[in-house]
Amino acid sequence: MKNIKIFILLAIFLVCTSANVWAGTFKADAKTKRIPAGATFKLEFLQPISTFSATEGDEFSAIIKNDQKFDSTIVLPAGSVVRGSIGKLKTAKRLSRGAMLYLDFDHVVTPAGRQIPLDLAICSFDNIYYDGGLYKNLGYSEAVKENYEKAVDITKKATSYGFKVEDDAPILKYITVPICAAGGFIGGAGYLAGNSILDVFRKGQDVKIQAGDTVEVKLLNPIDIPVY
Repeated sequence: MKNIKIFILLAIFLVCTSANVWAGTFKADAKTKRIPAGATFKLEFLQPISTFSATEGDEFSAIIKNDQKFDSTIVLPAGSVVRGSIGKLKTAKRLSRGAMLYLDFDHVVTPAGRQIPLDLAICSFDNIYYDGGLYKNLGYSEAVKENYEKAVDITKKATSYGFKVEDDAPILKYITVPICAAGGFIGGAGYLAGNSILDVFRKGQDVKIQAGDTVEVKLLNPIDIPVY
């Protein structure tokens, strides 16, 4: 019995000693370089993402296109892989209500194979909602606004065409300008009314990211990358 107790105590001593030596060695060898909050990455997506076919929780990968340096030392080289998933997704609906896509970036894989958690926000896309969602169009009111702007553009172009005629025959401007302006107004009004009616029944646009698309992202919190 006494021998068993001595053996157990000896085993505990050896385990504790080995753990302390290993921990000391790790601390001595491990160094980190910090990438500060606000640093920007360029990411290239490795697979397509679409609100038409994707579901929440679907995973994706992207590679960093630009080296991340600290004091002229490359901490994260171009080609490092960033992984994430779709955090939330709103599909496109009638009344021109567009889809909304939220991406959660989980971690980056360092050259040494370490997985470092990171918090990124996309800062370059067609449209970015105030809460970080990616979208193409918001809804009916936005669609009507776009129709109105197009209608105004039609009227301006038609009126401008009437003024061009006067270069060859100045006297005709008193006829061509009003006619072209009226025609442009009627055409623009028809476009506005027709498309605004159709937009009641149209679905909004889907958000699509193609494989190979590049976006710029911003680091929201600093990360410490081990270097050896």
